[in-house]
Amino acid sequence: MDYKYTSRSEQDTLELAQNIESEKFPNMVICLEGELGSGKTVFVKGFAGAMGIEENVTSPTFNLVKEYLNGELPLYHMDVYRLEGSCENVGFEEYFDKGGVSIVEWSDLIIDCLPEERLVIKFKVIDENTRVLVFEPHGKIYEDLCDSVL
Repeated sequence: MDYKYTSRSEQDTLELAQNIESEKFPNMVICLEGELGSGKTVFVKGFAGAMGIEENVTSPTFNLVKEYLNGELPLYHMDVYRLEGSCENVGFEEYFDKGGVSIVEWSDLIIDCLPEERLVIKFKVIDENTRVLVFEPHGKIYEDLCDSVL
């Protein structure tokens, strides 16, 4: 079952991310899909802030992974937009089992390297401020999360 949420501002997206963060757990994997400027990094900023991460969160486009280790749990922020070819030699799978939260931007580009259980959030731009977020939970724990937050 898919879930939908309409964000009418960056603040809405930040608050949604904070609500999802309140349900976080070790080895959580959140996959973000959507065009450039659709709000993926805004979501990560809201999630990281709610975890107590004080560093400035930016998209790790040229590093592939940024690690934020000073929050309630480690946060592994991945941006695979520039990844060319296979992801198998990059080692993303290691992050998914390190006890932290992994958030992957452009996850549809590495679908074969993602764990079976994960939360996919698709960002659809409606206008300058409005986004529709479609949630696709893969696994009971993510279904329960969507039921409690959305």
